[in-house]
Amino acid sequence: MSMESRTDWLAAPAEAAGPAEASPPAEGTRVDEPARLGASPRRDEEIWPAGPPAQLPELGRPFEPRRQSWLRRTFGPILAAIAAFAAKFKTIILLLPKVKLFATAGTMLVSIAAYAWLWGWRFAVGFVALLFVHEMGHVVQLRREGIRASAPMFVPFLGALITARSLGGSALAEARVGLAGPILGSIGSAACILIWHATGSDLWRALAFTGFFLNLFNLLPVVPLDGGRAMAAMAPWMWFVGFLALIPLLIVFPNPIFLIILVLAGLETYKRWRLRGAGGDAQRAYYRVRPLDRALVAAVYLALVALLVVGMHATNLPRTFG
Repeated sequence: MSMESRTDWLAAPAEAAGPAEASPPAEGTRVDEPARLGASPRRDEEIWPAGPPAQLPELGRPFEPRRQSWLRRTFGPILAAIAAFAAKFKTIILLLPKVKLFATAGTMLVSIAAYAWLWGWRFAVGFVALLFVHEMGHVVQLRREGIRASAPMFVPFLGALITARSLGGSALAEARVGLAGPILGSIGSAACILIWHATGSDLWRALAFTGFFLNLFNLLPVVPLDGGRAMAAMAPWMWFVGFLALIPLLIVFPNPIFLIILVLAGLETYKRWRLRGAGGDAQRAYYRVRPLDRALVAAVYLALVALLVVGMHATNLPRTFG
């Protein structure tokens, strides 16, 4: 307990206004101002009651100002700084979802600006929206599998991506996650056909065609594309077929994007095939799929390919927008 520079309870003054000694005030009488006592203490002195410090019966020692310990003086400011930082860190944690939302919106705007430079802003907005719908198919299925996934992030001229700690606990779960993107993306592209017929605008027809092509391309049977995810549950050896199919595609349509996909596909195929052979019981359990489930995955995969080819044929429009 510390003492302030003044006290409200004082003993009687040493002498009154007259020569005779004044009688002390009644016990418990409060004296509010030291000036009323006829004498003012110096600023550098503590005002104590008359007589020695009273003994505190519960403590058995004189009542004196308590000094802060060395530990408190030394580490008190440090602990206060840590507490202030923790409070700010908590605020940052609460704002992280909004930061991620801003990051997604920011990459979307950058991609729209990049595609608008080639095709005009209206087509660019629709194209990025189709990419978003495709990626949200993966996000929804990952959450159904009990896996948290990031919001879609957009990379101009490379599409979009999401991140997750895994694609499921089995090859079947990986196939479901992989096919969910083209399924929802195909529905979004089909919606463009309805808007095209309702408005008569060929912009929506071109968007439908582009969406069908985008989802069909992603069904190539090579990792890390969605078709490669489906092959994990159907026939992993198809990864090599898909990789070899990319080589003539790159020769016929020389494109830096195809080259990047070819390099990534080669690295991913080599890594997964090697891990599959040396992973032991854990890898064998991962790729163990019941024949019925394998047949269902194959049916969904082939049906998607067929429907997307039909959709591209129905919406083919040999001209560009700018």
